[in-house]
Amino acid sequence: MSNIGIVYATMTKHSAKLANAIGRALQLQAEDIKNGPQCKGLDLLFIVGGIYGGQSKPELLEYVKGLDSQAAKRVALVTSCTSNKQGQEGVRALLTEKGIQVVDEFICRGSFLFMGFGHPNRADVENAVRFACSLAGKAGIPA
Repeated sequence: MSNIGIVYATMTKHSAKLANAIGRALQLQAEDIKNGPQCKGLDLLFIVGGIYGGQSKPELLEYVKGLDSQAAKRVALVTSCTSNKQGQEGVRALLTEKGIQVVDEFICRGSFLFMGFGHPNRADVENAVRFACSLAGKAGIPA
């Protein structure tokens, strides 16, 4: 699979950290949604974001609302949250409404103030990269 994109929305820089690590492993440039990246005809799109106050970042939801059904055949979500349990249900629902298949979601621990301090840590990032490489059909993690 060669036509892959990575977009992220970040408030605490955790999502940027995860997206950029995935980008390095897949030899792709992760793009901040603030810059309005255009997605069209992708085989796989990674959407990286965090959970803030129980929801995805509003700017990420707006970005996803602007995607059309031709943006990507499949989407994988990469999520950080302090509970290490909550996924991006709002993003998933918007994508499903558009007929874009969400194939899987990786959730790792994030941090806010003192809760989860130090996360996502190195192991969290490595696990996110393994998840992405597996979905992208890449073996191993490049150095």
